[in-house]
Amino acid sequence: MPSTARANDTIAAVATPPGQGGIGIVRISGPLAARIGATVTGAELPRRRPALRNFVRRGESLDRGVALYFPGPGSFTGEDVVELQGHGGPMVLQMVLEAALTEGARLARPGEFTERAYVNGKLDLAQAEAVADLIASTSAAAARGAFRSLEGAFSTQVHALDERITRLRVYVEASIDFPDEEVEILASGQVAERIDRLVSSVRALLEQGRQGVLMNQGVNIALVGPPNSGKSSLLNRLTGEETAIVTDIPGTTRDLLKVDLVIDNLPLRLVDTAGLRETEDRVEVEGVRRARREAGRADLVLALNDLADSRADDVASAWPHALPVDNKIDLVGVAPGMDRSSTPARVRISCLTGAGIDSLKEAIKERVGFAGAESAFSARRRHLVALGQASEALETSRRRLEEGAAGEIVAEELRQAHLALGEITGQTAPDDLLGEIFSTFCIGK
Repeated sequence: MPSTARANDTIAAVATPPGQGGIGIVRISGPLAARIGATVTGAELPRRRPALRNFVRRGESLDRGVALYFPGPGSFTGEDVVELQGHGGPMVLQMVLEAALTEGARLARPGEFTERAYVNGKLDLAQAEAVADLIASTSAAAARGAFRSLEGAFSTQVHALDERITRLRVYVEASIDFPDEEVEILASGQVAERIDRLVSSVRALLEQGRQGVLMNQGVNIALVGPPNSGKSSLLNRLTGEETAIVTDIPGTTRDLLKVDLVIDNLPLRLVDTAGLRETEDRVEVEGVRRARREAGRADLVLALNDLADSRADDVASAWPHALPVDNKIDLVGVAPGMDRSSTPARVRISCLTGAGIDSLKEAIKERVGFAGAESAFSARRRHLVALGQASEALETSRRRLEEGAAGEIVAEELRQAHLALGEITGQTAPDDLLGEIFSTFCIGK
């Protein structure tokens, strides 16, 4: 969280993406925003009404556009905000920004506008993260989920759980003040029943969160296998384009080729890799090293096996998160689809004819735990960690209750669950976490 001195600064930044465009926006927020807006535009700005003005610096007109003044607290940041909407040329925007900086603003840090909205109570932390997720969304479903989180769909459920835990804490801690009644209250069954209901609710929200993370952040998938097993052909088949070069010459792919696509609302990043084999070619050796590194980093490995080549290695066993894919069934007369008789289950396909590709898509969703339906909200992995910690603390409090532990011990576990949920919305988030989150935002947002 920013220091008081920095929070009282007036900040400015270009709020539109780099490059040329029809419109570009310089955003100003803070106690000097209205004065700076009036100076740069030559006159006091009306409240909440657009004004067509020249943008000037030291008497020199720089551009002509629309100026908007939103007085706080009724603005995005909760402070006075001015937006100067002019032509979207990098040099023009830089000159307008410098005019604002000359009048007393400083350049905003990445995410500082949204950070101020959080600090001033306009958004909680999960909503603030949803701003960045909405900007970075790679599918319509992900954008809708991020917007629902921005509107509070996720936070509302977290706050409701937090209130239930708080009420239970009050009940348990009140019993501690009456030693004669403490044992009776804790053993009555009411506390255990309320904890059980809380555990069920947290687990349900955790499952929704998992779907939200998958839809929001997607899945990184590495395509690995020996040369000519069909990795590049599979990439082309899944993308529907000739993205990768395909030849019958072993070692055609020597570097990583990354492609983004969406399958049934699930964003994927496919990484085609060099064929795995022993070689003395220094370039190919580096390609194999990168292939193995990428497979280790991936969320899922599609390990291709060439059914038409009995000498080819089956590399699936090298990675515990690998999905074995048997290719070229058209050459050996094997039926396409899932083969669940082996462990792990295998998928049989033909990249040439497309047979079995739909089964492969279903297997991918199954392996990563994606339900297929659009999630009610977007989420991040840190949210899942916090929900997991809350669930674990609640389950521990239930066990302590069964063991006949003192009320103080049960209450402490409930407090830990409360703290974990607070990290999601920012109520108990440490400053270093806030700094890490907002530093990933773009400047101007």
